[in-house]
Amino acid sequence: GPTRKMPLTASAMDFFQLFVPDNVLKNMVVQTNMYAKKYQERFGSDDVWVDVTLTEMKAFLGYMISTSIHHCESVLSIWSSGFYSNKSIALIMTQSRFEKILKYFHIVAFRSSQTTHGLYKIQPFLDSLQNGFDSAFRPSQAQVLHEPLIDEDPVFIATCTERELRKRKKRKFSLWVRQCSSTGFICQIYVHLKEGSGADGLDALKNKPQLHSMVAKSLCQNASGKNYIIFTGPSITSLNLFEEFEKQEIYCCGLLSTRKSDCTGLPPSMLNNPETPPSRGQYRIRMKGNMSLICWYNKGHFRFLTNAYSPVQQGVIIKRKSGEIPCPLAVEAFAAHLSYICKYDDKYSKYFISHKPNKTWQQVFWFAISIAINNAYILYKMSEAYHVTRYSRAQFGERLVKELLGLEDTSPSH
Repeated sequence: GPTRKMPLTASAMDFFQLFVPDNVLKNMVVQTNMYAKKYQERFGSDDVWVDVTLTEMKAFLGYMISTSIHHCESVLSIWSSGFYSNKSIALIMTQSRFEKILKYFHIVAFRSSQTTHGLYKIQPFLDSLQNGFDSAFRPSQAQVLHEPLIDEDPVFIATCTERELRKRKKRKFSLWVRQCSSTGFICQIYVHLKEGSGADGLDALKNKPQLHSMVAKSLCQNASGKNYIIFTGPSITSLNLFEEFEKQEIYCCGLLSTRKSDCTGLPPSMLNNPETPPSRGQYRIRMKGNMSLICWYNKGHFRFLTNAYSPVQQGVIIKRKSGEIPCPLAVEAFAAHLSYICKYDDKYSKYFISHKPNKTWQQVFWFAISIAINNAYILYKMSEAYHVTRYSRAQFGERLVKELLGLEDTSPSH
């Protein structure tokens, strides 16, 4: 849970600033003004441009975040006369001023000579965000490594033309997280660029087990020695990785797929399906030290690799139609923790910022801001402030937008 006690009067902004404090926002102001100056020196002066202030930067973020609540196609809809127009917040800043800030917005204005990383324009922000996550929250023992749902709302997708849809789907990065499976709090973010050479580029993509192993190690670099139990999907699950994690006192439970997983070192007899299927709930086990390979049958063969649970401990899967199906405890635990993450995705993925810029670093930035707001709401729900106001996720987002824009209205909208 939270590492610090927030006051009863804590606002949505107070929780958000646990991850994006004023010093980070001030840096955005400085870097944006530096980039604007550099841009104008190169391409000619812009008579309309005036250096951005901290107040304007907060309002700029507020406008962007408002698209996560109302799901408008473009943030500029706020100033239009259409369905998504919002006169109450449109008066804070003119559309032309907003577009100027959007044009020059930067987190790192200049590239240093030593920089080779493709995300150099956003890495300082991601590092600061990670420090905020680490210091504000202590995760539970059980955590999940996965790719969260960060695509647009399905209704929204249905309104796009095919050409727009193809263009939008060409994301040049994948985003992975380590997530606390009892609260949904995202403890760590890892961004993998899909282009370029080197260990994290296209060459690595050709060897997917190696790539996913690298992703898992990056996400768990701060987890060693804490006895965490990490749940993984088929793309990450592998005997070599789990044995490496065990040496760091990180324990694992992963779903195994003969098609997607790296099955090196696993007995072939457990990877092949028997000719006559067993009855539901039956399972076979093979062990090597603390590692267990479980093949469990339930309308199909499901294989699990784990060193976190004893294979002889019994559990149960409850199905609405067929009732209780016996299984090893590892299978029950895996199903419970993964279903929680599915619920999290269903609840929170619709609150990702709708603005989709062309530049990769900006796409990553808005996804990271969305994750920070979801984390802020999770901390708010676990605080005493929630028992005073009880905002829903949508109301919390609206409160944050109003506070960033400096509007005084404190009543939740229904």
